[in-house]
Amino acid sequence: MIVQGVFRIDPALRDQFLAQSVETMNTSRAEKGCLEYVMAADPVEPDRIVLSERWETSDDLNEHVRALTKRRAEAAESEDPAGVQPTHREITMYEVTSAQQMG
Repeated sequence: MIVQGVFRIDPALRDQFLAQSVETMNTSRAEKGCLEYVMAADPVEPDRIVLSERWETSDDLNEHVRALTKRRAEAAESEDPAGVQPTHREITMYEVTSAQQMG
């Protein structure tokens, strides 16, 4: 399973958004079935952050989404501030039936 996303962020807050995302990246990478989980700044568009995830199975991805949703709900109930929020987000999940190494 592949997940690709784009977040639009105020360029002045991009570094702060990425810094607050490190914990989520580390937690996600430690989850069962996570092959890749990264959020990175687009070097061409200063308001664009790219999300790239790869998961071994759809069950692993579904469990990740469940756990992430739970963590976000708990954070919303706590006194912790929400941090920098995107002005726009677009996330798409792809079910891959085959893959071939390049180069």
